[in-house]
Amino acid sequence: MTKGTFVALDDKTIRERAAAFLAAGHDPGRRLEFLRARFDAGLAWVHFPEGLGGLGAPRELQNVVEQELARTPQLDTGVQAIGLGMAAPTILAFGTEEQRRRFLRPLWTGEEIWCQLFSEPGAGSDLATLGTRAVRDGDEWVVDGQKVWTSGAHHARWAILVARTDADVPKHRGLTYFVCDMHAPGVEVRPLRQITGEAEFNEVFLTGVRLGDDLRLGEVGDGWRVAQTTLMNERVAIGGAPVRRGGGMVGVVAETWRSRPELRTHDLHQRLLRLWVEAEVTRLAGARLREQLSAGQPGPEGSGMKLSFASLNQALSGLDVEMRGEEGLGYDDWTFRRSDSVDFFGRGPGYRYLRAKGNSIEGGTSEILRNIVAERVLGLPSEPRVDKDVPWKNLPR
Repeated sequence: MTKGTFVALDDKTIRERAAAFLAAGHDPGRRLEFLRARFDAGLAWVHFPEGLGGLGAPRELQNVVEQELARTPQLDTGVQAIGLGMAAPTILAFGTEEQRRRFLRPLWTGEEIWCQLFSEPGAGSDLATLGTRAVRDGDEWVVDGQKVWTSGAHHARWAILVARTDADVPKHRGLTYFVCDMHAPGVEVRPLRQITGEAEFNEVFLTGVRLGDDLRLGEVGDGWRVAQTTLMNERVAIGGAPVRRGGGMVGVVAETWRSRPELRTHDLHQRLLRLWVEAEVTRLAGARLREQLSAGQPGPEGSGMKLSFASLNQALSGLDVEMRGEEGLGYDDWTFRRSDSVDFFGRGPGYRYLRAKGNSIEGGTSEILRNIVAERVLGLPSEPRVDKDVPWKNLPR
């Protein structure tokens, strides 16, 4: 290709790129080297810029890549979920060129795992009230505070962190966004055992943690705007993932219905039919949302998808337990362990029922998401906010 020649990236061109990559002789048996080569070839996330794992192609063409490379080494989307779904789009949107080149490749290959340091004991749904402080000291920031409900912190190398850098301005305006080194002195991770018996989550204590200013994402005081990119991508990652027709939790319940005729009743049948329709509507809405994503960053519509996902998962897991009667009250394994991801389909109905309770909390509570949908999607009047212009230091806590 001569200099200045532009090649349109379409379905055919992407298939040719994938075929050329496979023909280049990269050994799938050497997983890490294979994934690094795939990133360098622009076949990691094709909608990212060239040189950063992409080709600057339309987002929907990623599906073509996944089809062509389906039999090659894949990502661990469980343990890598926060890095892939939240950290990466935020780094792309707000990171410097140096930060993008430093973090994106090992993030995508799984060499470096990421976690999220947002929620605090006193700042969950109202995240902007968070109190973790970052005080500037020359070219460094000294961070002190506590974070909670941190998935995967026990094996994370890096974290996306929001901290307060100015207590004299209203809560949304005094925040700054950082990349936190989880191996830095002063970072302590403690497990939080859940109702399922596992400890996916952790509480993280930050005591005198020093972060270089080169680990700041975005401008000082602009952390709330940066965090919105993370949160909108998080909700899409949780609620908008592709699901085949009849897949996911509704598929599990439907299979029980088909294979266990002795469990059937008229009432259970009617409930299953209603939930099947709801699941199909949610699936199609998710497909439409992913099409909208091809035109840019996710918007508040992702909150609606996550809201629907939580409600549907809880209803289906409850029906699954109820359908099985006494059998559904059993529990497969209450052993305490530090799990890497949520295994909805490799565990029993009791686990699914209990774990689904967290779906309406994690990634934004359903109450907060209803407000977002009402105000930003439907255009309804905002709730009164008496603390909007009050300096954070004067807020009751």
